Amino acid sequence: MIGDRTVSVFYDEVMLGHDPQVELPFMPSRVEKRVRTILEKLEFKWTYPEHPGRLSELKAYLDSHPVAGVQFRYGSPPASYEQLARVHTTSYLDHLFSLAGQRAWLDRDTTAVSPDSIKAATAAAGNAIAAVESVVAGESNSAFALVRPPGHHAEPVRARGFCLLNNVAVAAAHAHAKLGCERVLIIDWDAHHGNGTQDIFWADPNVLFFDTHCAAPFYPGSGHLEDVGVGLGEGYTINVPLPETAGDIAFEKVFRNILVPAADYYQPDLVLVSAGFDAHRNDMALNVTYDGFKAMTSIVRDIADKHCGGRLACILEGGYNLTSLSRGVHAVLEVLAGGEAPILKEPGVQEVEAAAEFHRSAFGDEQ
Repeated sequence: MIGDRTVSVFYDEVMLGHDPQVELPFMPSRVEKRVRTILEKLEFKWTYPEHPGRLSELKAYLDSHPVAGVQFRYGSPPASYEQLARVHTTSYLDHLFSLAGQRAWLDRDTTAVSPDSIKAATAAAGNAIAAVESVVAGESNSAFALVRPPGHHAEPVRARGFCLLNNVAVAAAHAHAKLGCERVLIIDWDAHHGNGTQDIFWADPNVLFFDTHCAAPFYPGSGHLEDVGVGLGEGYTINVPLPETAGDIAFEKVFRNILVPAADYYQPDLVLVSAGFDAHRNDMALNVTYDGFKAMTSIVRDIADKHCGGRLACILEGGYNLTSLSRGVHAVLEVLAGGEAPILKEPGVQEVEAAAEFHRSAFGDEQ
């Protein structure tokens, strides 16, 4: 029943300060010139899709639709340089921090910073760390860090895909270095492949990275089935690329038939989720519904219960349709708080069954 479990939700308004606006002047650079050339060729006005409204609208929805057992936590400290340097090179961090107070393009894929972006990014990573610390300490059964900018595309040496710092990787590395977690399972269900997270843990057996996503050439074009890690980390990366038509049934099958056996073999002592919601049918790609997100959450919750005393933390990634983002997070929180996932059906089947029930009397003998 919803409310049987406690969930800590981490949030900080500082993260609203990340706000690249295309129409304002940016710091001149080669990247800036290339991005402007790309934008000029578009036949429509392009605005930065990873905007503050993603978080403010989500928070407003959760405030107006409270979930029993969910408590908000505020004021977590930003991630320190040392914590970030476990997964990013110091040269990259030094360059990123030098951009504080400026507007600059970081990558030709339109990743950018605004004057308060560095504060927002370190706050996002800090809240991801706080979420992990809360579940390891047993302060709540699970946690969800509502953060932006997202992180799973950020590589050790590079910002990509609207991501500046790799929040889930920073949290996983912190758990391993300071909290005694020897085997961390990261599950990424965002529609886009978590290329940055994969790169960071590519040769690391202390992290099992499981990623299901829309197959290449969908951005970022990585995450092929054969990509399984190298060296000591060989076999500790699991990619499941899916066609754009894949929905609830396919995702549930992936989780039950691939993720569950992998988790049983790995026996993690902490489970993290890169929780993106752009796989919803109203968003970027794929055909997942709110029930689908509930089903995935239920399976992940069961994995955490079985292997690590329920220690589970979700970190927000993508999701650009504000309605499906807000309701998708709400659906996940309901399951984390003890709610049950519905039995999944092919799209449209439930509606057909309801219509059949409605019309059945018209074809019977009763007058």
